[in-house]
This record gives sequence, structure tokens and C-alpha cells, in this order.
Amino acid sequence: MKKYLKLIFGYLLLLIVLSSCSSPSSETAEDTPSPVTPVQITYVGDSSLAEYVELSAVSAYLEKSFVKANINGYIEKTNVQTGKKVGTGQNLFTLITKEARSIGNTVNKLDPGFKFSGISNIRAEQGGIIVQVNHQKGDYVQDGELLATISNRNSLVFLLDLPYELNQIIKQNGNVNVLLPDGTTLAGTVSGTMPAVDSLAQTQRYIIKVPSVKDIPEGLIGKVRLSKASHANAQVLPKSAVLTNETEDEFWVMKLINDSTAVKINVKKGIENSSTTEVLSPKFLKTDRIITSGNYGIADTAKVKIQK
Repeated sequence: MKKYLKLIFGYLLLLIVLSSCSSPSSETAEDTPSPVTPVQITYVGDSSLAEYVELSAVSAYLEKSFVKANINGYIEKTNVQTGKKVGTGQNLFTLITKEARSIGNTVNKLDPGFKFSGISNIRAEQGGIIVQVNHQKGDYVQDGELLATISNRNSLVFLLDLPYELNQIIKQNGNVNVLLPDGTTLAGTVSGTMPAVDSLAQTQRYIIKVPSVKDIPEGLIGKVRLSKASHANAQVLPKSAVLTNETEDEFWVMKLINDSTAVKINVKKGIENSSTTEVLSPKFLKTDRIITSGNYGIADTAKVKIQK
């Protein structure tokens, strides 16, 4: 009998110990509050959005005139300097033949009616800027030899190397703006294209004609923005409201269903700019509250607190 009493007493003692060990943990689990994330909210809006691609274009002068000697002789006078502007018909070089330089004015003294000078003036056929000077005063040149090169100011263009996969958008951008490094913006027009594609870069060269309102050096790099798409009355949210995964193939927002609970809503993203993102679907109500701050990393049906 005593043996049974000892066994019963041992079972009771074991039950007491187990209940005393489990009771605090269950109470702790029940007393632990759910984390509450402070958030800020916004509402969907309507706006016109446009998506652009920005490319580089290089300035160039398509037309150049070459000033050449028209006789064999010496350069007696020059009126050229690299970078100097010249006008149409302006005298650039004065040449004198070797014979005239040797005998001087002797022939005219013998026969004044002969009017021999042996001097030839070479003038600019078109106005522009002298970009190269090949000879100076005193040089002996032959007929047809290059003396200087003039770039035509009215032939200024920007050359745009466009990736071939974007060649469809150039048709939508007949008029484009060229932004220069100094902040100047030039209104340009796509005037033509080269009938070839770079085999390595797979780009096609387009010619953008700009007005010659200022002296622009050749080889200057400008920025050209081409419109890829535009949507009027688009449903937009701040960029911070639209979240994505690491591979950027899934997008979602956190929407409040009441004052303290946020749920995850998958969305389809459209075009975006520097501050806003278009949401194609689903269509939200104007009163729907979307989290913009504090939404990163929180789970579906998370507990939140709205901050003013």
C-alpha cells in the first residue's frame, strides 16, 4: 500500500512541476504584442506621363570648302588664321608667279600696254570658319595645291548614333532638342540618316539639323531626348510606393484596409519618370490609402500606425 501511495505522490509531483514550467511560457506568448510599423500614406492621382531615352550626339560640319592655288608661284600675302571667320568673296591669299617675282615690273616699263603683273588673288567661295591652314607667306605652291580649309557655318549638324532596336521611335520625334554642356538648348530637326549600320555597335547614324545661332566647335557632345511613349490621364503613385523583388519582375503596393492593417496588392507597372510611376492595374479608388514610407520589408496584413 505504501508503494502505491509513493507512486501516486510521484505522479502528482511531476504534474505540478510540468504545469509550473509550461504556464509562464504560454502567458509570455499571449502577452507579447505584435510589432507596429510607423508609416506615411498617399493617394493615387492622375497625370500625363512620358517615357524618354537620352542619347549622345556629336556636332559636325558636313560641308567644307578647300582653298587651292590656281597658279604656280609664291604666296605674297595671306589673310588667313585658324579659327578666323571669313565671308563669301573675301580675299584670302595673294600669289605671284616665279617669273613675275624674278623680273618685277620690267615688262611694264618696256611696254606699258602689256599690263603684266603675274599676281593672282584667291577668294573664299563661301563664308565660314577657317579650320586648317596649310601654307604661309613666302611658301612656293603649285597649281591645285591645298592652301586652307573652310567649314561652312550653315552646315552644322549633330550626328546621333541610334541603336537599331530603337529606330521606330525616331519616326515619332521629327523635332528634337539638343542640350549642350553649357545648358544651351538647340531646336533640331531629323533631316536624314546614313544607309548603313555599324557592324559592332549595331547603331544607325541620324543627322539632326540645328540652326547656326552660335559658334559651336566640331566634336562637341550634346544630349538628345527621344520620346518612347506617352500616356494621358495615367494612374500614378510616387515611386517610393511601388515595391519590387530583386529580379524586378513582380511589383506591389501596401494598401491600408483600415487604420491599423496593411495588405499587399500586386500591381502592373507602366512607364515612370524621376518621381512617379504609372500603375496600369488594378484601378484604385481616389480614397484608397497607399503606404509610401515604412512599406519596405513589411509582410502582408502587417500592423501599422499612420504618422502625420
